[in-house]
Amino acid sequence: MYLVTGGAGFIGSNVVAALNEAGHGDVVVCDTLGHDGKWRNLAKRQLADIVPPHELFDWLQGRRLDAVIHLGAISETTATDGDLVIATNFRLSLSLLDWCAAQAVPFIYASSASTYGDGAEGFADDNSLVALRRLKPMNLYGWSKHLFDMAVVARATEGGAMPPQWVGLKFFNVFGPNEYHKGAMMSVLAKRFDDIRAGRVVELFRSHREGIADGEQRRDFIHVDDVVRVMTWLLATPSVSGIFNVGTGKARSFRDLILAAYAALGTAPNISYVDMPEHIRGSYQYFTQGEMERLARAGYNGGFTALEDAVGSYVRSYLDAPDRYR
Repeated sequence: MYLVTGGAGFIGSNVVAALNEAGHGDVVVCDTLGHDGKWRNLAKRQLADIVPPHELFDWLQGRRLDAVIHLGAISETTATDGDLVIATNFRLSLSLLDWCAAQAVPFIYASSASTYGDGAEGFADDNSLVALRRLKPMNLYGWSKHLFDMAVVARATEGGAMPPQWVGLKFFNVFGPNEYHKGAMMSVLAKRFDDIRAGRVVELFRSHREGIADGEQRRDFIHVDDVVRVMTWLLATPSVSGIFNVGTGKARSFRDLILAAYAALGTAPNISYVDMPEHIRGSYQYFTQGEMERLARAGYNGGFTALEDAVGSYVRSYLDAPDRYR
């Protein structure tokens, strides 16, 4: 039996789908469905149970699990309630780590590329405490993830009680099916697709940094299928522990992303540029790119989908299809 926290969310529901497709019907989701249509992310899935987060540790009593895949979090980069974010993203995660250590259950959790802050210290997934302490996240969400990374590594370094396998994954800019409930946190591609298809102008941010053209702000965009392949490989490779980047290792521009969608539809681009809101200019990242060597050295050889192919697949199979859900 597998427990997926945040299993009704974007990445979580894709993990649940992969587990089902691999023949696992004994999947338990811990999540809050709410009123924003998240249930649709699970409408095609087989589940053993759906557990509300406030009931999780009561539910865990006496359970035997094959793995805990911990993706549940307050993931909005604009979150401001520090107490709630720490309670959810840090303290609950510590409690799950404790449970997995006590029960000898593998523990795979979501960290974030936002832990790298403005990128001044680079994007190397160095597990050492010395390297981690140099990072300076730029928002509350990133800090909460960074705080947990440091707690996990400190415990492992000091010989504390740990699960038989523990893995933190620093996700870069993930896009793909089932992200539609995320609102402002959806990928730019999902947010702008209806405009692209309708021929309306698509607005991207102007650059406010010398030497970088409008729309050329770059991210390490990765399709959710590539993310899920990494996670399923880890579940099958219990000897691997540590913190790893999950990106493609190739930064591409927002303009490239949107042009790939036009190409998938076979329509002419219609892009304009607008000023970035002043309140985010000081904290806006102009470049992210995961260093992927550590994952390769650990044995992962699944590769990553080129941006144009990933966008084309997403557009044709989901965004431009009658049913957008996986």
